[in-house]
Amino acid sequence: MQCVCFAQCVRRLWRPAQARQLLKVTELHRSVRQLQHTKVMEDNKPWALISEVGDEGFTEDVTDILRRHFQIVPHKDLLQNPLLYGPKIQAMFLWNALPLVEPSLLSSLPSLKVVVNGGVGIDHLDVPYINSVGVKVTNTPGVVSNATADMALGLLLASARTILEGHRIAVDPKTTRIPQTLIGVEVSGSTMGIIGMGHIGHKIAQRGKGFDMKILYHNRSRRSVEDEQAVGATYCKNMDDLLRESDFVVLAVNLTPESRGLISHRELSLMKPTATLVNISRGLVVDQDALVKALQTGTIRAAALDVTHPEPLPRDHPLLGLPNVLITPHIGTNTYTTIRKMVQMMVENALAALKGQPLPNEVKPK
Repeated sequence: MQCVCFAQCVRRLWRPAQARQLLKVTELHRSVRQLQHTKVMEDNKPWALISEVGDEGFTEDVTDILRRHFQIVPHKDLLQNPLLYGPKIQAMFLWNALPLVEPSLLSSLPSLKVVVNGGVGIDHLDVPYINSVGVKVTNTPGVVSNATADMALGLLLASARTILEGHRIAVDPKTTRIPQTLIGVEVSGSTMGIIGMGHIGHKIAQRGKGFDMKILYHNRSRRSVEDEQAVGATYCKNMDDLLRESDFVVLAVNLTPESRGLISHRELSLMKPTATLVNISRGLVVDQDALVKALQTGTIRAAALDVTHPEPLPRDHPLLGLPNVLITPHIGTNTYTTIRKMVQMMVENALAALKGQPLPNEVKPK
């Protein structure tokens, strides 16, 4: 009788143990199947080339957007094993104009269908040549406009109100009194001239209107009456008129053969001696030697630049030693929100190209 009871007790204890073991085995099988499914999904993702993940490429917090849709290959990995990766790569994602799209690189990527540029400017790309080898080009317009316009107004305000100089005095351990000679220029009610009234230029005008600024603009073609009225802007067919009248001249043009060196000795000489030049377009739009001379001689009051040529400037460049120059390292689009929007748009452009669909933001030769 005792043996029977003992056996029944063992069975009661063993059954839950068996059930738990069976559950573990089932869960293990499920996990294996999920891993196999994930691997199949990964294997089915198209391959894409990027510059790198890190300081000079895509940051870690946005590569997750790329990895959801692509198997990404850093450029250094391609260079180390071109025969393994070259034939697989169908898309190339450019960030800060890298990797450099050269004929030698294109010839090593026989399956490449699209070069996807992060940003609006494509002056670093030979679009006709890229198209000639059967590869399309896209960029990311629109999503960068607010952040870039914010940067333009930030530079303008910081320069006009001597904000950096004030900060240095405030934190200097030698400061014992506040000098009354730190006097800036008025922004509210002043005149802002915008050269390049595209999407970014119009956003800059919106912000200028918030400061009750008089808005002048010069563009290859005049905006609609509705666009002008929305920001209170006046069209200057002749750029010289804008330069003569503006307290702040803001450059928001694309770099083209026509806009290269657009602002040089003659244009700077037309500006008011109290005027400030703000550049958020491209460094090559301004003749930097002419700008140095204008700032040294008092031809203009100041310059506030988010772009130079090259970037960064050589450490002994004269612009870096002038007290009336404010320079930031091309960070106009650098906000978490804007960067993620840019990368998402890049993914959408690339997927459309790989699926043979119309590209949302294709760049075509002019």
